[in-house]
Amino acid sequence: MTLDLLRREIGFSTAILKRKPHHLLVQVTNRCNMTCAFCTFPQNAVAPSEELTLDEFRKLATELTGLGRFLISIEGGEPFVRPDLIDIVRELSRNHLTVLYTNGWYVTPDKVAALFDAGLTQVGISIDFPDRRHDVKRGLAGAFDRALQAVKLFRDAVPHGGRQVHIMTVLMKENLHDMESLLQLSASQGVGHAVTLISDHGPRRGKDRGSLPEGRVTPQLLDLWKRYPHWRFWSEYLERMDDFISGGPMPACRAGLESFNIDHVGNVAVCIEKIDRPVGNIRRQSLSQLHAQLIGARDQVEGCQSCWTACRAFGQFTSGGGSLRSWWELGRRMRSQ
Repeated sequence: MTLDLLRREIGFSTAILKRKPHHLLVQVTNRCNMTCAFCTFPQNAVAPSEELTLDEFRKLATELTGLGRFLISIEGGEPFVRPDLIDIVRELSRNHLTVLYTNGWYVTPDKVAALFDAGLTQVGISIDFPDRRHDVKRGLAGAFDRALQAVKLFRDAVPHGGRQVHIMTVLMKENLHDMESLLQLSASQGVGHAVTLISDHGPRRGKDRGSLPEGRVTPQLLDLWKRYPHWRFWSEYLERMDDFISGGPMPACRAGLESFNIDHVGNVAVCIEKIDRPVGNIRRQSLSQLHAQLIGARDQVEGCQSCWTACRAFGQFTSGGGSLRSWWELGRRMRSQ
């Protein structure tokens, strides 16, 4: 591990312990080359000239440092459609941990090397099926092959080993029984794996309503989690899935306190599921003002149980300083080393 990465990891860990803001989702664009059945972000895209500029991301990075030290999920749309993606990653990575999520289509060896040189901490490549059914779900022939090629390119270029790369799977009714094959695929490539339960209630969700797995899934998933140690997430996330699917008791959502969302034009919301209810915009207000407004908008999520996505769980298990169990699994399963 380099001293720079260690410095950023210590800063992030300290922010958690001090209960400072530490988790941000940012959509650098809504534009995308795919038409995934569970997503309508591309339908809400704007012209490149209307998206946040590199200078605005530079300013955002500085203001984030004033609030805490962050794990920043860099998302889209498809982030690689932005020609300045590498520069955006460089600005956000100066003091923060950055994780890039991509469908893999536009990945090239030169871009991979430049991203890691810019300070990228981890990357997740979307693969939802262990075969070309992935193409159908993503609405583009060749999506599976291009994603797998991207996995290999990132894996072969990572400065700290395969733990910096993972396959990201959206868990649905259709692929529940493919989970072991997907885990075997990522294991064969020497990379990690992460899973997020599909969300079918938010304002940017597509026609895939009703795609939540049915019945009890927790025993099956926990068994896989134990047998495949490269599955990089908290076991408690899986333990809660049956409760969520059945409409049972769930913990209160922590969105807006130590985690929040910024979209492609600078709107700030308590979470990605409330992206249509922003509290303000970073182009017009300081981030510290907006964070205070996020806390004031907590009524948006109090009692809300519309999702059990990985981003919600991340905020759930690190907010309030975290627990001994969450710290143990964070260090054992999810660090880049």
